[in-house]
Amino acid sequence: MKILVTGGAGFIGSHLVEGLLQEGHEVRLLDTLEPQVHGDAGVWPDYLCSDAERIRGDVRDPDVVADALDGVDVVYHQAALVGVGQSMYEIQRYVSANTLGTSVLLEEVVRRRDRIQRVIVASSMSVYGEGAYLDENGRPACPELRPTTQLEKRQWELRDERGRTLRPVATEESKPLFPTSVYAVTKRDHEELCCAVGTAYGIPTVALRYFNVYGSRQALSNPYTGVVAIFSARLLNGKAPLVTEDGEQTRDFVHVSDVVRANLLALRCSAESGRVFNVGTGRPVTIRRVAELLADHLGVPIAPDITGRFRAGDIRHCYADLGRVSAELGYEPKVALEEGIAEVVEWVRTQSAEDRVEQAVGELLRRGLTR
Repeated sequence: MKILVTGGAGFIGSHLVEGLLQEGHEVRLLDTLEPQVHGDAGVWPDYLCSDAERIRGDVRDPDVVADALDGVDVVYHQAALVGVGQSMYEIQRYVSANTLGTSVLLEEVVRRRDRIQRVIVASSMSVYGEGAYLDENGRPACPELRPTTQLEKRQWELRDERGRTLRPVATEESKPLFPTSVYAVTKRDHEELCCAVGTAYGIPTVALRYFNVYGSRQALSNPYTGVVAIFSARLLNGKAPLVTEDGEQTRDFVHVSDVVRANLLALRCSAESGRVFNVGTGRPVTIRRVAELLADHLGVPIAPDITGRFRAGDIRHCYADLGRVSAELGYEPKVALEEGIAEVVEWVRTQSAEDRVEQAVGELLRRGLTR
């Protein structure tokens, strides 16, 4: 098949391009080469496979998208601006790139609905807001954001209306969505626009809700990317990773190779249009632990700086329930965090990184988004 990967020069997209080529597909990638990710030079990264056709352009440009879709059978929509904190003050930029960009892509897909066999869109665990919880009697609880008054007292855990601590459990796809950042809202737009249009026009469409993806090629100098890359940049520069709250908040860290595997399974599956699937490991890990693992593997004896600050919109716990994706796609994660971190560190050792974290933190503090 001939496959288009939007955002195909990026972290996840480039690994996906390789996976598709290995399976014998003809691949074209479309990427704008965002300077915050790829630098100001505007050159294609040297890790890209030469076997993939490349188009530099913006998904908001209908003419560029039309050219990119010429002869295409399947679309993987990976292109997006990433960064929760930055999205809260560059609102128009994020909504334009992510939501408007998806709408332009979909209009061109619809014009070719007789040819295009499937759309697979990258969504995010951020659409859930807080993960799933149970109360002390084992009943499901659906908390929203922790009150600012509670966070100002440095009381971090989720509580019910009577002040009793809730217990985090794996988050299923059926949990109501409650995005708590502009970025998260645009990722919800991604999946809902694609699934709604795909269902209406009879184009099989699958949305994959990525949890915290890490691996080689993640932009180390982008202070709004994933925490593994951000912490690595700090450690490479001899500085302590900055950890908000008390460091005991948990996330689900999934290696990029497992994300690629899920995408390949979504290409072959018979799932009905509009299905959404979690892509994670089902294992919660504290942010403090991730910082410590990276320092250990890099051989840098620097403990994380537990700041005690909190960011507006941050959640406490969220990790994936894999029941649906396992049953319907046959997906099971293969890379444990300890193994994946070791692989990332081998790559990190070959890189240089400009540490821009303090600048980003200062921007959030100045705007009252971190306290």
